[in-house]
Amino acid sequence: MEGSGFHVPGRRSMTAVVLGGSGFLGSHLCDALLARGQDVIAVDDLSTGRLQNIEHLPGNKSFKFIQADISIGLPDLGTPELILNFASPASPPAYLSMPIHTMRTGSLGTMHALELASKANARFIMASTSEIYGDPLEHPQTESYWGNVNPVGVRSCYDEAKRFAESLTFAYQRERGTNTGIVRIFNTYGPRLDPTDGRVVSNFIMAALHNQPLNIYGDGSQTRSLCYVSDLVDGILRMADSKIAGPINLGNPNEMTVLQLAQRIIDLTRSQSTINFQSSLPDDPQQRNPDITLAKSKLDWFPHTDLDTGLQSTVQWMTTMEQNNDK
Repeated sequence: MEGSGFHVPGRRSMTAVVLGGSGFLGSHLCDALLARGQDVIAVDDLSTGRLQNIEHLPGNKSFKFIQADISIGLPDLGTPELILNFASPASPPAYLSMPIHTMRTGSLGTMHALELASKANARFIMASTSEIYGDPLEHPQTESYWGNVNPVGVRSCYDEAKRFAESLTFAYQRERGTNTGIVRIFNTYGPRLDPTDGRVVSNFIMAALHNQPLNIYGDGSQTRSLCYVSDLVDGILRMADSKIAGPINLGNPNEMTVLQLAQRIIDLTRSQSTINFQSSLPDDPQQRNPDITLAKSKLDWFPHTDLDTGLQSTVQWMTTMEQNNDK
């Protein structure tokens, strides 16, 4: 294929670049884009992404993987039509362990990606986050809400990197006319979620599978809204196919407490686990619930996977992975 370094004879298909392509979300995006007949280049520095997530793809002639740190610069990616920037540590343990790298990726990495999008006249999708809203005082959170964020707290490396990336994305749109779109992603779960990444779903499932206590930080009354990964990918691709600048919230509006989630996972796994309450974490949001009115009206998008179905699929994947690791 012209400009990309690989091709399928007899046709020129659209090329999509997925930055962070071996991560949880990025790898699912690679699958979905390939299923649509697109050629895909995945770029990842493997700081948090895992080759295991894309091990089924190297035999696909329409897929190419490049290991690179986008905060240093981009490899030669030709002239893609679509760039999806999902490169960043995303779980609290990951970004708290590498705060400088997280901020470099969100700032310099995003700038390098936007430079390519501008030169290639590509559609650029920036993966932002519900962390933009911090510990919100408005419920549910609309895109017009500016948030309640601690700019120097321990979690600020991730929050502020994403806020800067959003601002930079709009700067390129306004000054250069770059075709950009921003999605604000709320809590997402599903197969390929790293079982050791410290997020609430993976923490609870892994503890339940081993009949260990499920640790809740605080009294468990804090809420989360969980979106299954295939629903989220559908929303991202609808955004990519549009000309909408956003930002647009993507998440499941069905809110539940962390305590309710813990009990649900114990029941689904038929675990003997107990619940262990610990001290609250710094700057941990007490409520997280997306207003997805814009996603419904502009993208005709709504998540359809019910929680039990999604959790069962995730539990099955983690169980299989554990069994394979024990062999």
